[in-house]
Amino acid sequence: MAYVAAAMLLFRLTTAGVYGVFVDELYFFACGEHLAWGYVDMPPLTAVQAWLARSLFGDSMVAIRLLPALEGAGLVLLVGALTRRLGGGRFAQGLAALAAALTPGVMAFYSILSMNAVEPLVWTGMAYALVRVIQGEPRWWVAFGAVAGLGLENKDTVLVFGFALVVALVAVPERCLMANRWFLLGGLVAFLIFLPNLVWMIQHHFPHLEQLANVRRAGRNVELSPLAFIGQQFLFMNPVAAPVWVGGLTWLLAGRPARCYRVLGLAYLVALATLIAAHGRFYYLGSAYPMLLAAGGVALEAWLARPRLAWARVTCTAAIGVSGAMLAPMFAPVLEPETFIRYAGAIGMGMPQLEHRRTGVLPQFFADRFGWPEMVETVARVYQSLPPEERAKTAIFGQDYGQAGAIDLYGPRLGVPKAISGHLTYWYWGPRGYTGDVVIVLGDTKEALERLFESVQEAGTVTHPYSMRSQNFTVYVCRNPKGWTFRDIWPRLKNWG
Repeated sequence: MAYVAAAMLLFRLTTAGVYGVFVDELYFFACGEHLAWGYVDMPPLTAVQAWLARSLFGDSMVAIRLLPALEGAGLVLLVGALTRRLGGGRFAQGLAALAAALTPGVMAFYSILSMNAVEPLVWTGMAYALVRVIQGEPRWWVAFGAVAGLGLENKDTVLVFGFALVVALVAVPERCLMANRWFLLGGLVAFLIFLPNLVWMIQHHFPHLEQLANVRRAGRNVELSPLAFIGQQFLFMNPVAAPVWVGGLTWLLAGRPARCYRVLGLAYLVALATLIAAHGRFYYLGSAYPMLLAAGGVALEAWLARPRLAWARVTCTAAIGVSGAMLAPMFAPVLEPETFIRYAGAIGMGMPQLEHRRTGVLPQFFADRFGWPEMVETVARVYQSLPPEERAKTAIFGQDYGQAGAIDLYGPRLGVPKAISGHLTYWYWGPRGYTGDVVIVLGDTKEALERLFESVQEAGTVTHPYSMRSQNFTVYVCRNPKGWTFRDIWPRLKNWG
């Protein structure tokens, strides 16, 4: 188990610089420069992580990816600990840890700094604390509450697992475990940890709900049928490893030794049904699988306990290791782009599409890591070409948080000021005192800009062979707004999609 965690950590750190910064990371770094108790589309923990990583370690790719690498190794250790608590021996712990480390979902989650790198730890930590409560340690309700509260400061989807666990507990005899002061104290701890973000959301009128409604109206997300949603779970968790988590689910629901832990299996089913009904993205359920892998390790260890089945234990472990290694390049940045394209063509598979966006030669999850430094270099050349008296009042406007975040990250070393944007939380940060007299605009059309400015000049072109097609655009220098200032029109620039 420890060896698997160490290998995963080493793998993450040695491949951290193969590709560049992911688009969401650019946004998280910008949020880290504006620490608050909440943001339009997320609670504060990811921004704190971004601020902490850059403050302690700098902006190198290894520094940026160190925290998710440590979190990934921590998840492997936690899966092993949960397996041991469920009664698993060394084989069960090693198998569950290996399966957790090599599932495509985990490999994707821990390749970037994001809330998705923390959430599996939260869900698995809640499951571990609940198992300790079931085993006669009611004080672990406090730990459960602390983990749940931290999860609420990380990502709102922890509410799905919390809801699923409560529904499942009510349905089993272990419901009596909620009838004590430790359960109430755990709930209070969770509420107090979550309270600052809750207050922020109330003060800002729950902006995330508005943003989600906009996304649904625009039809941005790829919505799956229930069967397709379930089918993606098998790919997301490595089809070859399916016997482990399916076996774990079966053991939790029907196994006599696991009768007292049935709540975990039921919670998975409730979470699955909830996400299907809510049209959630298929990977939102990914954080529920570590506990199933832990249970599956215990179940397979028992089912393969006979000495004559030693070959089956070796075969199962080898199959998960080999298949995980084969799938790794499809979900983690380990191959150079041209090599990846050839590899994907050779094995005949691609990454699932999450949004209705035009991709290029790479899938979105990889393409969104290319082109940002080159974009900022182009903008810097345009900015430096302006007369000094204009530069002092020139704003740089990005259409989305990727463009604005890239300017904020790479711009200062090139003498470029911070960007402005109406996208998500950038809108709250306002126009930074700019009036709109001179604006460098990224990714808009000349026709649209000519309705706003007296002068619109094409000044540069941003292009990259591996980036998303939406990030290949013209850079315009716009002058003399037609009767408006940024202060006047800023409310209309809000883009919470």
